[in-house]
Amino acid sequence: METFLALSEELHFGRTAERMRLSQSRVSQLIRALERRIGAPLFVRTSRRVALTPLGEHTRRTLGAAYESLRKSYDEACAIAQGMVGTLRVGFLGCLNGPPLTDTVVAFGRRHPACETTVTEVPWRDPYGPLRSGEVDVLLTLLPVDEPDLKVGTVLVSHGRVLAAGAGHPLARRASVDIEDLADWVLLDGPAELPEALRHGFCPPFTPRGRPLRRGKGGRTYQEALHKVATGETVWTTHEGLFHAYRHPGVLHRPLSGLPPANGALVWRADTENAKVRAFTALAAQMASGRASAQGGAGGREP
Repeated sequence: METFLALSEELHFGRTAERMRLSQSRVSQLIRALERRIGAPLFVRTSRRVALTPLGEHTRRTLGAAYESLRKSYDEACAIAQGMVGTLRVGFLGCLNGPPLTDTVVAFGRRHPACETTVTEVPWRDPYGPLRSGEVDVLLTLLPVDEPDLKVGTVLVSHGRVLAAGAGHPLARRASVDIEDLADWVLLDGPAELPEALRHGFCPPFTPRGRPLRRGKGGRTYQEALHKVATGETVWTTHEGLFHAYRHPGVLHRPLSGLPPANGALVWRADTENAKVRAFTALAAQMASGRASAQGGAGGREP
């Protein structure tokens, strides 16, 4: 049945054999056996072409619909057996939204049609809260993650570091900025609830040369933080990915050296890991590896 449907689409024994991973003689044998069972030819064969007979065309229509229904039932049975049904809830930080996440969600949906996928932005001030409360099953968040109850997957996103400054700030007039230049300025500290490992990863307490970095209270959302920067009260050591998703007309950003890239990875609770989470994170890692290979192996790594 599957060989007949493939040949009815390809109308070429060689391509059908390649598609079905069979020899051409085996394809011919299967088609002749089917025609004998039906009692009439399904294809017209000449030295130059292969075409469906009227009976073959009728069989293609009716058998094709039945085969698709059977295939769907089979796939659903496999999904149930493998735990790939229900809903997978994916969370993400807004500054990491983009093709790596979207492409993974789309590919996962095509691979596991019996599993619905929902995507939800989580708050910057409490990125792990929705994960721990069960609102999301897996989360795309910034590294580092130093939480004993969470497992960390492959890096999916990597962005260069930038300094955000108000349009009238002296640092905004520079072509680029180094972290050592920031010891004389107040840096935005981020929400009070932000995990310390993440806070220090983005805004360390000291420069590489040991100069202390002063911090000022920041907003609890990305837009509030940009507003704070626009007033000129503070500058912000962030990453270029943020400016793919957020804008403020009074804020400019400049390349920032002296800090590692901002990397984003999937994390999930170790105690609630299931087949859906494993399948999604494995697919994400596979696609990340493919992107890195396509870019000459220049994939992101955790700082």
